[in-house]
Amino acid sequence: MDFELSERAKGLQEELLAFMDEHVYPAEAVYEEQLREAGDPHAFPPVMAELQKEARSRGLWNLFLPHETEWTEGLSNLDYAPLAEITGRSSIGPEALNCSAPDTGNMEILNMFGTEEQKQQWLAPLLEAEIRSCFLMTEPDVASSDARNVACRIEADGDDYVINGTKWWSTGAGNPRCKVAIVMGKTDPDGPPYSQQSMILVPMDAPGVTIVRDLLVFGYNEPESHCEVILKDVRVPKSSILHEVGGGFAIAQARLGPGRIHHCMRSIGAAERALELMCKRLKERVAFGRPLAEQGVTREWIADSRIEIDQARLLCLRAAWLMDTVGNQAARGEIAAIKVVGPTMSTRVIDRAIQAHGGGGVGQDFPLALAYAQQRTLRLADGPDEVHRRTIAKFELGKYGD
Repeated sequence: MDFELSERAKGLQEELLAFMDEHVYPAEAVYEEQLREAGDPHAFPPVMAELQKEARSRGLWNLFLPHETEWTEGLSNLDYAPLAEITGRSSIGPEALNCSAPDTGNMEILNMFGTEEQKQQWLAPLLEAEIRSCFLMTEPDVASSDARNVACRIEADGDDYVINGTKWWSTGAGNPRCKVAIVMGKTDPDGPPYSQQSMILVPMDAPGVTIVRDLLVFGYNEPESHCEVILKDVRVPKSSILHEVGGGFAIAQARLGPGRIHHCMRSIGAAERALELMCKRLKERVAFGRPLAEQGVTREWIADSRIEIDQARLLCLRAAWLMDTVGNQAARGEIAAIKVVGPTMSTRVIDRAIQAHGGGGVGQDFPLALAYAQQRTLRLADGPDEVHRRTIAKFELGKYGD
């Protein structure tokens, strides 16, 4: 295994660290204040436009795409890992670089599977951050951890497809700049289990698309939004199908693999920042006659956090390296492993940091409560831990034959 970064990635890493220190961290409070002033938790604060302009000027833009396109140079998964980690230190870091979910995953599959017309209509403006997008797969009435359960129907009618179904946890759907949804539904309910589903592009202003409500995450109405969406007799041209009819499950696997590891890269960054805040807090506060950092239990928190972060980072780098060298499909086991380890680790580290901050840790004066809510959610997003453990066990048992 060779985890050496390319010279380009090393340069981007230095530039990104400076950008975060000089612009992103100071903008966090401004971002929150501008959201409050707008009266819309999903608004686009002016400070974000400023951050994006600065990021572009520094060459810190669309770093997530592993493939060279007419718009981007492309980075390997290994090169992107430390960069995504750095952005994960702030809740607004990924968006500043146009590297936030769900747009990253949507842009990847548009780049991989979209027609030239679809790329020009949707991928180009997404890469320019002119619009946002959402991904509609999870449903309230079925166990969506098994994608074969998807009940939303996509039915042919002349030159169109008509879509009916209810989706929820549709991240990004409530953003006023969200202009397109990638919807997964069934085109052939009686076909082979993994060929029943298709993915289709649906403009958010299409008649029949209704956002029912925002879903809160531990009480937070997050800027990205997580919505319940009803699709009632939504009609789109047949040219809106992604890739091919019946290819939805395969596209989902292609999308979720990189998406999962990107989440984990950012989880490591969130944990690093929590550890940094914890150490500073423990050195500053005094109780029972000595700094909290000199209390035995707090040193265990610090030591355990450092060990767990470094373990997760090494596993993440191995998965990224395998994706680059043998492909996403061959690296499925390692991707599943880091998807379990990353968010589980980050929630543990953030929980310790919350404890070190006392009452402040659960309030709004520190970024820890929001970070915990976001990281805990990742143990469900892109597949729950149990599904990934199932995958890992399947591969392990496969080593021993029938």
